[in-house]
Amino acid sequence: MVESPDQRRRCGREEVREHVNVSTKGRLLVATPPLGDPNFDRSVVYMLEHTDDGAVGVVLNRPGPETVIEGLEAWMDRLSPPAVVFGGGPVELDALIALASADEVDEDSWSELREGVGTVDLSLDPDEVAAAVRRLRIFRGYAGWAPAQLESELDVGAWMVLDADADDLFTPNPERLWRDVLRRQGGRLAWVADAPDDLSNN
Repeated sequence: MVESPDQRRRCGREEVREHVNVSTKGRLLVATPPLGDPNFDRSVVYMLEHTDDGAVGVVLNRPGPETVIEGLEAWMDRLSPPAVVFGGGPVELDALIALASADEVDEDSWSELREGVGTVDLSLDPDEVAAAVRRLRIFRGYAGWAPAQLESELDVGAWMVLDADADDLFTPNPERLWRDVLRRQGGRLAWVADAPDDLSNN
């Protein structure tokens, strides 16, 4: 039996509710279609922090037009493809956040998020941060939630909370990330991946 878009959305929301009131740090928030906020429609957010004081993450699938940032040329040369600055979210667009996969890192200039992946201090030269920066992505701005705001959004099923692979953070195909993350879940969530952008077309 083929499920309707509404059934698929309910399925995704049931998955979300299992994770309400649990920290999402280090995991993915995957937007449930359709999400009314254009800043987050079909977005995949990697969560950097989630406490009682609020939550912060970066949008992984919004490549932007910038290819050069003055003063950061040494870092820009190490960007993973596509070699552009990504839109990390609608908050503090002057802020830059860099995620890297690196070897032999200097602990004073590195904040580990998961094994082998962390945020780096862009004010330093890359060679001061690590012996080798293997993968790098720079985000302009971030996604932020006030205390209890994200919990409210999870409760109404706006997001699916899913495990992150390190490759998600540096994917060379960000335009496919939303569907790719859902497809690898299998089962009903894999069906959600094939939902058209306009659900009235199904």
